[in-house]
Amino acid sequence: MTDDRSPRRMLSVARYIRPAIGVVVVVFLAWRIWGVLSAEQAYGLDTWLRFAISGIVLGGVYALIALGYTLVYGILFMINFAHGDVMMLGAFAGYFTLEALNGAGFLNSSPLASIVSVVVAFIVGMLVAMLVAITLERIAYRPLRSAPRLVPLISAIGASLFLQNAAQLVFGTARRAYTNPQIIERNAGWNVMVGGKEVLITYTGVLTFVLSVLLMVGLYILVQRTKMGKAIRAVAEDKQTSALMGIDVDRVIASTFAISGVLAGAAGVMWGLHMGVLYHYVGFIPGIKAFTAAVLGGIGNIPGAMLGGLALGLMEAVAPAILGIPFQLKDVLAFSILILVLVFRPTGILGEVLSEKKM
Repeated sequence: MTDDRSPRRMLSVARYIRPAIGVVVVVFLAWRIWGVLSAEQAYGLDTWLRFAISGIVLGGVYALIALGYTLVYGILFMINFAHGDVMMLGAFAGYFTLEALNGAGFLNSSPLASIVSVVVAFIVGMLVAMLVAITLERIAYRPLRSAPRLVPLISAIGASLFLQNAAQLVFGTARRAYTNPQIIERNAGWNVMVGGKEVLITYTGVLTFVLSVLLMVGLYILVQRTKMGKAIRAVAEDKQTSALMGIDVDRVIASTFAISGVLAGAAGVMWGLHMGVLYHYVGFIPGIKAFTAAVLGGIGNIPGAMLGGLALGLMEAVAPAILGIPFQLKDVLAFSILILVLVFRPTGILGEVLSEKKM
């Protein structure tokens, strides 16, 4: 007769390990925050507002990219790790569009021409990213649809490396500076007085945040209120039953990748206009952080991706100052959040309601 008391004892001990780790993390964070707040204030109200504005703008970009992750996961249950590189190609498309318009003397010929140039750059960036996303789905993912989940994941990593190296080969390794129209120059905007000091609200920051919100709201309406959205939700729930009901599953999946590509392309052009720096590796870190945002909000949950992106952007901008750590460690902080969410709440802030078939 076997003695099963040892496994039971181990399970009993393991039950208390995660809460104990959580308590240690909370105590450590509280200690760091108390130490910073009780010390002599290094930052004024104006500086905290600058941090918050920067975090909101960055969070809007993260949210757009995270929506692409969550759309693909919701319909195929895979993480498209090439999504950040799709954003990078969209950013390059917008860059070359603005360069061509500037070379033709159209970019700053008039305020209307500048507005048209920005619109054209966004359209070209979104179309290029959409085509890249559709091509990836057709070549790298569709043949592996019936394979185990690990296989498409490996394919996504390979696609990411391929796009990075292809961009390096075609565009070179030199960093490029985005050519902004004069009406939305970087580091220009409105100055507001906060605590007796000026706080700059940049034109590019406002443009990025407003467009991010509009695209996120538009996506939510599309998924919830349109025929295509209903088809996407049906295929995400059960592909076989959807096919029996007359839904073209391949077309719906391709449309989902197209939508995710459009969002990534828009995010890429926003990144270029606001940050100003572009190179072949520029999409990798924002892409991984957007994945963190999607997990934080609840992978597969569209409102969760929006909330997770904005929350991650704010935490990345404000948390180093609150915790009293160097701002160079903001990437470490973002990925630490990913680990903590996966350990303590894998479903994220809002979570995903899973059917038995998905589980």
